[in-house]
Amino acid sequence: MNKLSNEDNANALDASGQPNQFGFDKPLHAWMSQFTGWLAPSSFLLAYFDWLTHLSHSPDKRLELLTNAIKRNIQFMSLFLQSSSGQQCGRCVDPKESDRRFKNELWNHFPFNMYSQFFLIYEQTWDDATKNIPGVSKHHLNLVNFLTRQMLDVFSPSNFPLTNPEVIKATADQLGINFVRGYRNLIEDISHRINKSPPVGAENFIVGKNVAITPGKVIYRNHLIELIQYEPTTEKVFSEPILIIPAWIMKYYILDLSPNNSMVKYLVDKGHTVFIISWRNPGSEDRNLSMDDYVKLGVMEAVNAINHIIPKQQINAVGYCIGGTLLMIAAAAMANANDHRLKSITLFATQVDFKDAGELLLFIDSSELNYIDDIMWEKGYLEGQQMAGTFSMLQSVDLIWSRSVLDYQLGQRRPMNDLMAWDSDTTRMPYKMHSEYLRKLFLDNDLVEGHYTIDGQTLALEDINIPIFAVSTIRDHVAPWKSVYKIHFLTDSDISFVLTSGGHNSGVVNEPGHPGRSYQLMKHKKDENYLSPESWQQQALSHEGSWWPAWVKWLAKHSGEKVVPVPMGNPQQGYEILCDAPGTYVLQK
Repeated sequence: MNKLSNEDNANALDASGQPNQFGFDKPLHAWMSQFTGWLAPSSFLLAYFDWLTHLSHSPDKRLELLTNAIKRNIQFMSLFLQSSSGQQCGRCVDPKESDRRFKNELWNHFPFNMYSQFFLIYEQTWDDATKNIPGVSKHHLNLVNFLTRQMLDVFSPSNFPLTNPEVIKATADQLGINFVRGYRNLIEDISHRINKSPPVGAENFIVGKNVAITPGKVIYRNHLIELIQYEPTTEKVFSEPILIIPAWIMKYYILDLSPNNSMVKYLVDKGHTVFIISWRNPGSEDRNLSMDDYVKLGVMEAVNAINHIIPKQQINAVGYCIGGTLLMIAAAAMANANDHRLKSITLFATQVDFKDAGELLLFIDSSELNYIDDIMWEKGYLEGQQMAGTFSMLQSVDLIWSRSVLDYQLGQRRPMNDLMAWDSDTTRMPYKMHSEYLRKLFLDNDLVEGHYTIDGQTLALEDINIPIFAVSTIRDHVAPWKSVYKIHFLTDSDISFVLTSGGHNSGVVNEPGHPGRSYQLMKHKKDENYLSPESWQQQALSHEGSWWPAWVKWLAKHSGEKVVPVPMGNPQQGYEILCDAPGTYVLQK
């Protein structure tokens, strides 16, 4: 696992198995990425060429676009005449439900309604022009639509002070002080970025001080993980413990934030013995860590450790995001080996079938993955900020443009909270693992297609027959809920499926008492007929509040009898207490 020498770099194979004979491609692509992010120019140029070629050979589509454009322009002129004369009028185009840029009442008044309507008409025209083009590959068409939308969003009237009525009103009311505050915010943000410091306000949330403070001990450490065992808070605990496997693209303490919203504390207070994996933040020396390493050094080593601390008891395993995918790989491998140490599986926002993995698939094709491999090659890892930048692009209206208006034009700051501070505490991903993860799962979908192997053994998800509790979130842009729902026809298990309000993170950090939360829940037995996602959504009962209590009730049925808590660690078996939680790996920058 040592960093490769220059000679090794020149002669090694890249992650796709191609020889690096001359060593020009990788530094060139790494240099180009400074201007293109991690979007491969060849990928989006091919997409636009495919789109433009087929559009030029489709007169019916062009006539349809022209006809619709004429209709919308006539509607716009009619709206202009009515609105400029002071008449009450409606809209030509309504913004999407998720688009909050023009929600303020001020946008309904002339001339600002004209600005917003012109933009929305133009946006809808281009949306129509980049959809339903006969002959264009689905991937290329989606990519063109996405990139065109990104370019159009730059020119939204909400982004400019002279065309945004909210900014104009704030400037008049505050005599321009909002811009003074905005300039100060801009300088602060630039300074933090240059110094690679956390965003403003994140310094108030310190790991081990006021977040990640549930009492526990690190009882095992290898090169890849620290395993934390949490101290019991009840006189008796369930005999069968819980192992939580977070995604390694995030710090584990999203599940142990402040005491009021810590899932770990919630479980411990309900009488569960909880273990959690804290992943190492890899550096250049870890470039050759593979997916197999994450299964063996991560999940399997944690299972072995727990079995030595709490012998003869099965484990309730919990996986979050790609941690859940890893758990399913490990569970399939264990089932294949007749290893029955898992009692149940809980999945948070976890995809197993990646065919419909949402807009992340826009960045997944052979050209793009080769480009990403080359970007990662020199350092041996992918920077956490690069991944964060991709997620921001998927929600650019909210995370980039609306935020810049709020911070720099209105001169306001969204109050920093523990979840936002955690989100800025990014992690890296080693070269080999990340390349395998994208190719084997996202690109080739090997796990579902029956091509994924561990130690030469092909895995079959159908071998998994233990109960599953699967949680999805309605606004998840990373793991769309209908993609998560596919777990229903991939395993031979009873499945309790939850669809909750919120997004990929906020829907999981969903503590009781949080206002405005709701969820749907329905159990599907393995011998029952399959329900489509739409049918499930119509039939599943709705509940107000957090889904955590329903999950804890389900866990209690699969956690054995109440017993006296076991000691922390097991020095006789080699599992000594190494340090207090949160450990050392979570502090690595």
